[in-house]
Amino acid sequence: MAKGLLMTYALWAFGGPVGLHHLYLGRDSHALLWMLTLGGGGLGWLWEFWKLPSFVAQANGVQSWKQRPEEERPPLSLLRFASQMVVGVYFGLVALISLSSTANFYIVGLPLAVGLGVLLVAAVGNQTSDFKNTLGAAFLTSPVFYGRPIAILPISLAASITAQKHRRYKVSAVSETLSVRLYRVGLAYLAFTGPLAYSTLYNTAATINYAAETLGSFLSWFNFFPLLGRLVESVLLLPCRIWWLLVGAPGFNSSQFQEWEKLYEFVDSFQDEKRQLAHQVLGIPEGATNEEIHRSYRDLVKVWHPDHNRHQTEEAQRHFLEIQAAYEVLSQPKKPRASWRHTRRGHWIPLQMVVSHHVVAGI
Repeated sequence: MAKGLLMTYALWAFGGPVGLHHLYLGRDSHALLWMLTLGGGGLGWLWEFWKLPSFVAQANGVQSWKQRPEEERPPLSLLRFASQMVVGVYFGLVALISLSSTANFYIVGLPLAVGLGVLLVAAVGNQTSDFKNTLGAAFLTSPVFYGRPIAILPISLAASITAQKHRRYKVSAVSETLSVRLYRVGLAYLAFTGPLAYSTLYNTAATINYAAETLGSFLSWFNFFPLLGRLVESVLLLPCRIWWLLVGAPGFNSSQFQEWEKLYEFVDSFQDEKRQLAHQVLGIPEGATNEEIHRSYRDLVKVWHPDHNRHQTEEAQRHFLEIQAAYEVLSQPKKPRASWRHTRRGHWIPLQMVVSHHVVAGI
């Protein structure tokens, strides 16, 4: 049945951020992408206003783009490549928050999540990519930065390059009923949101700590690129500025602005709190040298090794893991803090009231 442009615009207006217009046009991968990212953060949804006529024409002429020679490849798209990178990182961050406590996460869970995010973008529209090669690139890259959140970036980059290299047009497929399509999209949506929802409902405190730590690590990636870091800061403050435009309440004294910056300050300073707690665990002052850190770590490991404390195995195991995590934190070079601090810190809640000593064990 032919698709109508007016109906497409209506669905775009009332359900665009969750991909209703893409479901109507038979673009299931695009619909799922919009469901999981709320219309690409709203920006992709707005940008589509001018693209809807071409989407409708493509849906009404399905056979025209499916009957292509197998050797013909789609043109290289920098926008699609950048989107693959961003969505791959996004999927990786969500997996890091909800699944990082599982066994073999950095070997299996993280590359799988990032690779699936890249493949989802690769399958938007009339294109797709090779499933095995893209996931293979993600799994081969993951051991290089094993155990570090920064692994998300090289995994996403490798998977995106591979997906672009193996890009191709979709082949003809048998038309499916709407119920079957909704069932498949629903399962994919639950697979993405289920672990995060479970972690939030049944382990709320740990999930909040994981989220703050993950965002802190994400922001710290931009310390070496000041211009890019300032762009990220602007994005973080964008909701506040949009609120000013809507309610007409500009000024730095706006309570909404203070709350938003309070969140940013917490995330940005979370790494410092981790280092302070790590110093406490190892029992060394904050100005300790690398030699002093290693010496204290070595002594404490001998004291609390589970093999030497068989009469108190659980307590020794807990201390041993805390010591290992603290040493890993202090082994990493301290990165410079952001330079835009202009708010009144006296109005902010002390971070010591938020971060407990046991956060170190979950690092």
